[in-house]
Amino acid sequence: MDLYSELAWRGLVYDETEGVRDALAAGQVTGYIGFDPTAASLHVGSLLVMVVLAHMQRAGHSPIAVVGGGTGLIGDPSGKTVERQLLTAEQVERNVEGIRGQLARVLDFTSTTAPARLVNNAKWLTQLSAIDFMRDVGKHFTVNAMIAKESVKRRIDGTEGISYTEFSYPLLQSYDFLVLHDRFDCTLQIGGSDQWGNITSGMDLIRRVRGGKAHGLVMPLLMTAAGTKFGKTESGTVWLDRSLTSPYEFYQFWLNADDRDAVKYLKFFTFLDAARIGELEAVSGREPEKRHAQRQLAREVTRLVHGDDAVAEAERSAASVFRDELTGAELDAIFESVPSARTPLVAAGWAVPALLTASGVTASNSEAVRLIRGGGISVNGRRVSSEKDRLTPDQAIDARYFVVRKGKKERFLIRIEG
Repeated sequence: MDLYSELAWRGLVYDETEGVRDALAAGQVTGYIGFDPTAASLHVGSLLVMVVLAHMQRAGHSPIAVVGGGTGLIGDPSGKTVERQLLTAEQVERNVEGIRGQLARVLDFTSTTAPARLVNNAKWLTQLSAIDFMRDVGKHFTVNAMIAKESVKRRIDGTEGISYTEFSYPLLQSYDFLVLHDRFDCTLQIGGSDQWGNITSGMDLIRRVRGGKAHGLVMPLLMTAAGTKFGKTESGTVWLDRSLTSPYEFYQFWLNADDRDAVKYLKFFTFLDAARIGELEAVSGREPEKRHAQRQLAREVTRLVHGDDAVAEAERSAASVFRDELTGAELDAIFESVPSARTPLVAAGWAVPALLTASGVTASNSEAVRLIRGGGISVNGRRVSSEKDRLTPDQAIDARYFVVRKGKKERFLIRIEG
């Protein structure tokens, strides 16, 4: 299957410029996607574009991952209602290094036939003088056209406005496309649908300065079936770095996907073919309680990001922590792999809401009280009946562990130390 058809059946084509499909069918195309280094790790939302680059490479095209070490110093206003906090050059460079290894898990940078490249736009943007930028790039854009872009217009119409710094961002991204076109014969930029204006600006710059033809393709912005932003949980962002989101938590995120989202996520985030995904959709429809699609999704994506050992570890930990009868030794073995916290020994014991909040099980005492009153908290297999209940060391497993069940799906370990 050609790349365009592959992306289309997976639902990954939201819009494209004229001629994209023909260009991809005519021969090897070099295309790029940009990654914003605002954190030391990418998150599950970034994983979607990583997989698209991998589809490019599998189809025989040459993908470029551009890490925005230069543009990251400015900040993209797309989809933002307020100005971003500017990062220092040192912060951006640390973040770039963290992202490098995550991209290498998905892309093959050693291929000789369809090479993947990783480049940092700081190499050319930090060498660009203000005068050169205004003469060679700025003169090709009208303020009228820039103000008309949705990402800018939304900020101008809002209460915060937009600084000249962020207003300049589309021009910097356009210059990226021009540099990649000159250095690597890059003729395609891919991104989320919120990047459409930035992508077409780059295409225009290539046409005006080089007389060249370039293309753009954008993917739909991903929302859950419940209408919430994908990749966010009660605990926060789901990161690709295992030190920020453990393989167990990562696996559980996918395993707990809404039935309405599971098949869509299989298409978006895995390389399973249409026949296999169709099988999983059919069996999930017959036996939804067994979560066949979610289980396969969790395995595939965890394997992609963390490897086979992480899948085995996550499933072994889940099998243990969801059992009602556990020994202290078993809990010792999985403590570092599952959501867990330590609490100092208090001979008189702990008020349950205070312990849950201090351990990160709940965000506040009021949330803990609400869950307890709704019957949503159990400790060591026994439901907590009142927010006034206390836990004492002698109630802990081996005098060391509390296994907290929050709702139907979440488990936490609290270990007494001292």
